[in-house]
Amino acid sequence: MKEIQLAVFDMAGTTVNEDNVVYKTVRDALAKHGVEVTLETVLEFGAGKEKFKAIADILVQTQNTSIDAHKVFEDFKGMLEEAYANLVVTSYDGVEDLFKFLKSNGVKVVLNTGYDKKTAQSLLDKLGWEPGNQIDALITADDVVKGRPSSEMIDKAMELFEITDAEKVLKAGDSVIDIEEGKNANCGITVGVLTGAQTREQLATAEPTIILDSLADLAEILFP
Repeated sequence: MKEIQLAVFDMAGTTVNEDNVVYKTVRDALAKHGVEVTLETVLEFGAGKEKFKAIADILVQTQNTSIDAHKVFEDFKGMLEEAYANLVVTSYDGVEDLFKFLKSNGVKVVLNTGYDKKTAQSLLDKLGWEPGNQIDALITADDVVKGRPSSEMIDKAMELFEITDAEKVLKAGDSVIDIEEGKNANCGITVGVLTGAQTREQLATAEPTIILDSLADLAEILFP
């Protein structure tokens, strides 16, 4: 494996286990507007994306373009805030140890997400994670013009830590769009993880460097 200076991790489904509540809420918000879709459909067409784009893409894919995506998104935000109020959130097994290990080896640890800043921060608060402590930075869809699969969030992370060689950047996520984001940023390593939204077969279509059952396995692969 290549030398890594920066590791960029997706949040929900990759490092943070919130039981797919965001995608379940997308499904429920669509249902409120008469669009009945399965959770699998939401994950297939919406996983990893900024959530307005996820809703708009699902409406296109399910041929419901007469539905106003903006109205669905507004309902979604209110429903999500309510769902999050009592939600128990945990990190996946081994993730905090991985962060400590990476940081002790001089690797910057950044979380990025298709969530807005408010949603992402609520997850961090529930976990007790803070930039400068467990992680080095959080970058959300609100921080960039173009969300995934654009490289902008990774580009921003590289700028933040003055890392100029994308070959020394790792991107890990649980969806095809995470892998595409990493490839668009020319990351040296892209990692698919099976704890979240998509299957091994789905992730394999994006041709990541490696697919792991769990991020807990990553440390011994990077530093054998």
